[in-house]
Amino acid sequence: MNRALTNKILITLAFLFAYRVLAYVPVPGVNADVIAEFFNNNENNALGLFNVFSGGAAERFSIISLGIMPYITASIIMELLAATFPNIGKMKKERDGMQKYMQIIRYATIVITLVQSVGVAIGLQSLHGRGGASAIMVEDLNTFIALCAISMLAGTMLLMWLGEQITQRGVGNGISLIIFAGIVSTIPSAISNSVGQINSGEMNFLSAFAILLLILLTIGVIIYVELGERRIPISYSRKVVMQNQNKRIMNYIPIKVNLSGVIPPIFASAILMFPATILQTSTNPYILAVNDFLNPNSYAFHILTFLFVVFFAYFYASIVFNAKDIAENLKKQGGFIPGIRPGEGTALYLNEVASRLTFSGSIYLALVATLPWILVKFMGVPFNFGGTSVLIVVQVALDTMRKIEAQIYMSKYQTLSAVGL
Repeated sequence: MNRALTNKILITLAFLFAYRVLAYVPVPGVNADVIAEFFNNNENNALGLFNVFSGGAAERFSIISLGIMPYITASIIMELLAATFPNIGKMKKERDGMQKYMQIIRYATIVITLVQSVGVAIGLQSLHGRGGASAIMVEDLNTFIALCAISMLAGTMLLMWLGEQITQRGVGNGISLIIFAGIVSTIPSAISNSVGQINSGEMNFLSAFAILLLILLTIGVIIYVELGERRIPISYSRKVVMQNQNKRIMNYIPIKVNLSGVIPPIFASAILMFPATILQTSTNPYILAVNDFLNPNSYAFHILTFLFVVFFAYFYASIVFNAKDIAENLKKQGGFIPGIRPGEGTALYLNEVASRLTFSGSIYLALVATLPWILVKFMGVPFNFGGTSVLIVVQVALDTMRKIEAQIYMSKYQTLSAVGL
């Protein structure tokens, strides 16, 4: 391993360590015991799922309690606008326009964070723990709202900056790695709670063993599908003057079964968890009914998850895979798919292949995100387990490994070029 790659890995680990430190920095003026008790009583609903994605920061009411979800929500809004309005889509493709595009996402993140933080601060005024202890230790509510909004905004901006630094200076996608680190950080406590439930008789050993097998099976399926790809053969014609004959150089275009990667389950989770931070603390019966409808322990929640994952799989695949650009580049380089006309014919063929793969990939993503929970529900296991967390962890791990391997190969290539081989 060369020094440059080692430095990138160390930088990534350092930024992830900083993220974990921020998870233990609380918002001023809150009663941590009341907050922890509240999350313990709601570990199997939307707040429990939200706490998992925040890496346990929510139950400590950390300055990064909102996690990276406001940034993801802003990104979703901008992606939808870019797909709807051609001017925004054109701005995204240009180099200078991309900087402006990202700046708009940052401003939108600020607005979303402020709205969520103010909603949470107002909701906390009605939250009391044992003995009637209030969750707020600041007498003036307006002062607490200001403290909460400023603290959470600073935390989310720091988190967004950490993600961008990891992407630019480290290894892998920074935002995905932050979510990955948050989920992984909850594994030790999940194992400890499971052992405690087995010892107390809440869960029998056979159920625990079945859950372990289900997790391993889910990981195996994810790895198998993520490594799967459709290879479209490409032929390049090259005239060899010395031999006075034409030769063909065969190659291929790899199209992954899951073109959209980890984005659909993350987007789906962000959309479904966005109302949870505002609706949970309301006392209005209609709002509470909506909140119950979005409970991660309900079938409605997982039906919505299934539909959202399929939608975002198609939506994001259409963004990352541009058949027209690929066809034009092939034509310029003298390449063609055997039996397919160059240009528009190639683009139509690639779109058809990508569409079939996206259908299979979207169903796979949706099933992995929902099926494990359904199986666990039928087994009567007394805790929430979903495939979305496993899916994100495995996909981000595979993506990071690919980027590390690419760095290693690039280093070897540069070394061989330097010695003149």
